[in-house]
Amino acid sequence: MQLYIGNKNYSSWSLRAWLMLEKNGIKFEEIKLPLATPAFYEALKAVTPSLKVPSIIDNDIHVWDSLAICEYINDVYLSGRAWPESMGQKTKARAVACEMHSGFGALRNEMPMNIRAKRSLTISDACKKDIARIEQIWAEQMKDYADEGGWLFGDWSIADAMFAPVVMRFQTYGIVVSSQARLYMDKVLSCSVLGKWIDEALQETDIVTIDEAGTELE
Repeated sequence: MQLYIGNKNYSSWSLRAWLMLEKNGIKFEEIKLPLATPAFYEALKAVTPSLKVPSIIDNDIHVWDSLAICEYINDVYLSGRAWPESMGQKTKARAVACEMHSGFGALRNEMPMNIRAKRSLTISDACKKDIARIEQIWAEQMKDYADEGGWLFGDWSIADAMFAPVVMRFQTYGIVVSSQARLYMDKVLSCSVLGKWIDEALQETDIVTIDEAGTELE
């Protein structure tokens, strides 16, 4: 299997698919492409019609879009284990994962993932609303699962893959959340697999200007 990703410092969607593979011990070849360059789009022409990352090639199967990749890996390699077992919790996990996948546009636009940075910025009311909703999800799940595995639904799931880049955003821009929500952030940040991604992101030197939001903190 080949996984095509962008710069680890910036590519939040790439992180989701990479976590799904790495966290579950699935062997793959990582192909990292420099975002926002001619080489990026040229390399993806034979891989995905969307010309976006992440994308995978598994034998003769091409899958693009982070959530589609997670679902494919879950179906083919994990026998469904990447969602909670009970139908009620599985349905809720899918709902919050899809909410993250399709929503929170203000947060995405105003607070790009930038792992190397510590920045200050002024955010819109729409972004504040997005942050409040994410905080609500995390705090609500921690009431039930903080002492039962610590992930959103106890055991690690696709929902956690979808929210991992948000934790990185909150770290970069110094977003303060409730104590319950902070339990979840701390759980994510303690993950050694995510730590591997962070370490490699910190070694990158490429600059994607559009993702350098706000002002750098001293």
